[in-house]
Amino acid sequence: MGKLLSTYTHNRDNNFNLIRFIAASLVLYSHSFPLALGTGHADPVYHAIGMSLGTIAVDVFFVTSGFLIAGSFFARANLTAFVWARILRIYPALIVSLLFCVFVVGLAFTTLTAYEYLSDPKTHRFLTKNMTLLSAIRYQLPGVFADLPYPNAVNGSLWTLPYEIKMYAWLAIIGCTLRYVHSKFGWHILNLGFLGIAVAALAASLLNHFQPFASPHFVRLFSMFFLGVGFYVYRERIYLSSRLFLALFAVLLLSAADEDAFFVVYSLALTYLVFYLAYAPSGRIRRFNEAGDYSYGIYIYAFPVQQSVAQLIPGVSVTTMMTVAFAATLVLAFLSWHLIEKRCLARKGDYAWVEKAFRRLRPARANT
Repeated sequence: MGKLLSTYTHNRDNNFNLIRFIAASLVLYSHSFPLALGTGHADPVYHAIGMSLGTIAVDVFFVTSGFLIAGSFFARANLTAFVWARILRIYPALIVSLLFCVFVVGLAFTTLTAYEYLSDPKTHRFLTKNMTLLSAIRYQLPGVFADLPYPNAVNGSLWTLPYEIKMYAWLAIIGCTLRYVHSKFGWHILNLGFLGIAVAALAASLLNHFQPFASPHFVRLFSMFFLGVGFYVYRERIYLSSRLFLALFAVLLLSAADEDAFFVVYSLALTYLVFYLAYAPSGRIRRFNEAGDYSYGIYIYAFPVQQSVAQLIPGVSVTTMMTVAFAATLVLAFLSWHLIEKRCLARKGDYAWVEKAFRRLRPARANT
């Protein structure tokens, strides 16, 4: 039957870093087609199953995020500590990457003078709006990448980050609400509540595929994230079985003959497949976990690096785009992890000053 998922979650000896590394690399692969050729329809995977490997990779990010962030939320009774940990994970590296886009990539490739470029309101909005992730992402910098096959966009990968922030917020709101109901009325509905949300979100995603009624991005990513959350809250009842894994994977491959059938099987099977691969394979493969988590760095740097390659090598092939961009992006991701992300994550416990700041603000608000 296999082992319970909960038996694997007591330590960090897993394959999540490797899975996310591969996922981030697949996003780079998928983006290479539109950034080199101007269209993503040349991607053979997209033609085969109606879905790019980049889309699947983003879903994998949200499934794993839902699971791991749920663990972070339930491990911390303090909401401030949870929010502080999420800020440290997302924002420091993001801000540095935005500065890189503006002051390295933008200045190097803009067709404007340095003064015109730096004083342009679009440059300011690119920084300020993208630093918060609370409003629409700004993709353009003035005079940058205007004549490329995929014109004007400096970092198209950022579109998923506001959704990630929204998922954190929804998890906190729902979790706090269910905790309050439990403390107020004694109802043990935390697990059932998250299970209901996961099932409803999955059903909505499937329905939206056949009869669109809402944003496909939000519905699908909400479903993936809360399926990950559902697996975490029911980790003591879910068995990781090699037979079930192989059966699901075989059905998934067979379903690729029809795009709609593939989407249904994929939506139902992906979460289990991801967590089996995250925990069941062991041995030498686990050594990758010791190297560090370069996935976020790859994700936030790959797009501007790929556009830079397209600018420097007119008519670049997809293969050359992938090879050159991956090598350069990996260097930036390595630096991002060791110089920024790792150091910031080490400060997750330093949230007391945030609580003090909020306490000081309360009297001021009361007097206004």
